[in-house]
Amino acid sequence: MKKTILLMLAGSLFLTGCVHTPPKDLSRFIAANPSSILVVPVVNESVEVTAPDYFLSTVTIPLAERGYYVFPVNLVKRVLEDEGLSDANLVSSAPAEKVCSLFGSDAILYVTIKEWNATYLVFSATVNVKLGYVIKDCKTGETLWKHEQAMAYTPQNTNTGNPLGDLVAMAVSAAITRAAPNYVPLARQANELTFTAEGVGIPFGRHVPAGKR
Repeated sequence: MKKTILLMLAGSLFLTGCVHTPPKDLSRFIAANPSSILVVPVVNESVEVTAPDYFLSTVTIPLAERGYYVFPVNLVKRVLEDEGLSDANLVSSAPAEKVCSLFGSDAILYVTIKEWNATYLVFSATVNVKLGYVIKDCKTGETLWKHEQAMAYTPQNTNTGNPLGDLVAMAVSAAITRAAPNYVPLARQANELTFTAEGVGIPFGRHVPAGKR
């Protein structure tokens, strides 16, 4: 009975949002053929006030590796603040053409953090991330692509055959996760799946390294 309980409590990594997603229609994206993508400040619907800054540190590299020029996110934030667009909600509600004109970009990426939290049981803790992505054409404001990605992670616990020792180890692991949940690895994995997964991701851009297509 004790072993059954331990196995039920053992953690695992869950990926959701892309397994059964039907292939996206990328015809508009391909026709627009953007070379650069402007990443604007993230709309945060979670209670974690630091979530947008942490997320922005994860999004530039996967887009660049996909073959797009990505404007430096800190520079973008500063320019928008100078233009009176210091709030992410203001940026997302402003015409895409207006925001893009400040930088000369081809496309603009909006991200909404829908979940950025951790849930706890006595012997386990699960870190959750849910993100909404939308890319629009800078000339027309038309939506070229969108996706939603949800992920959750529960640290693995080893079954040593010592029920009491395993329970203590699980409680310690849960306490550590609760004290400092690490969302960044999940956000990175969410971005990787979102931009590159077959049937989900965006096409390769013009600046993709030779041999990577």
